[in-house]
Amino acid sequence: MTRGSPGPGSGAVPGVGPGSPAGPGPVPTSATAPDLGEQMLEELLSKVHTAAPMELPALVDRCAAMIGVQRVVIYLVDLQQRHLMPLTPGLPPVLVSSPGAGLTYRTFDLRIEEAPGGGLVAWLPLVDGAERLGILEAAMESVDPARLRRCRMMASALSMAITSKRAYSDSFARRTRTESMDLPAELLRSLLPPRTIGSDRAISTAVLEPAYHIGGDAFDHALTRSTLHAALFDAMGHNLASGLTTTVAVAGCRNARRSGADLPRLVGTIDGALGAWLPDQYCTGVVAQLDLASGAFRWCNCGHPAPLLIRRRQVLHGALERPAQPPMGMPAQLVHAPRTAYETTLQPGDRVLFYTDGVTEARLEGGEEFGVERFTDSIIRAAAAGELAPEALRRIIHAILDRQGDRLRDDATLLFIEWRPPRP
Repeated sequence: MTRGSPGPGSGAVPGVGPGSPAGPGPVPTSATAPDLGEQMLEELLSKVHTAAPMELPALVDRCAAMIGVQRVVIYLVDLQQRHLMPLTPGLPPVLVSSPGAGLTYRTFDLRIEEAPGGGLVAWLPLVDGAERLGILEAAMESVDPARLRRCRMMASALSMAITSKRAYSDSFARRTRTESMDLPAELLRSLLPPRTIGSDRAISTAVLEPAYHIGGDAFDHALTRSTLHAALFDAMGHNLASGLTTTVAVAGCRNARRSGADLPRLVGTIDGALGAWLPDQYCTGVVAQLDLASGAFRWCNCGHPAPLLIRRRQVLHGALERPAQPPMGMPAQLVHAPRTAYETTLQPGDRVLFYTDGVTEARLEGGEEFGVERFTDSIIRAAAAGELAPEALRRIIHAILDRQGDRLRDDATLLFIEWRPPRP
């Protein structure tokens, strides 16, 4: 038997008890003392900062005993988002496509199941902001609102700890990899931001394949109080020089953006850096800004496929096509033409999808290209299914990989922006 919450992120579990376990107010009465949740959180926070990454399972086990939970297991999602990898040694991975644990990862929903040997298992999402990290498994004899609330407190504290520790932890990196990584891929992965960032007004999410063998693709995104910044890059070639080109492009983008540069000057900074340091290399790409209050969307397209605008579950073909500009680097400096930023206004709920040509040029088993038509069809089906943006991208990139035996001829990168301002 599975009992799930009625909607993404709601956290309400029918049959568990009145009220939301994550809601404000005093801890509900239960068989345990009302201050145990605070004691557990204090214990966890006081020791998690000094604990080594792979010491987290033992630490949460000690904290779990304080609130009457029999077992807690931390699962982190692997690099390709196909498996949930347990940090506890000896346990098998769980498929992201599975019910229960996998469904919790895919939907952000709390799930509660009857355990095969008796008792109950609660699956809680591990989320840092909008970034899906994995899930938390909590086995217990019975469920009540207080115990669930304390499990949520543990999941929140662990999410912050995992995010801070994985920046320097080879242990987490090794555990979430299923094969060896090429040097160009290692270079690019080291500077990528989280897959997903967001606020209550907008979200940006991206995927990049082949995960362990990327050569020249990269993405970047960042949030300020008023603006969502996003960029997609595709360097010439598929080797270490390509990775260096993209690295310079991303660094130039961030340097100009953090200095308050507008889009033409930002792209000009990248042109100058590539022209000076890697004159034989160039990079196509799209850089964009979304005003979170008004929906004003501005972008520069530098020799790249035009982004796709998705409105009311339909792709508006050609909506963001504009006159072509040269790729970033020496080609742009030779043309001596000023960079141009274009602007349109999004409607609430609009999604903008950036992609590299490795997506549409992927070959199917029969040798036929995946193509723009199949690509847009997969987008429409994902939108019609009502999937969250990160899950829609995960399913699309896996559909492309599965159709050609996980072997891509070129890097394939997708970046999704969704504007969702509060309703009046």
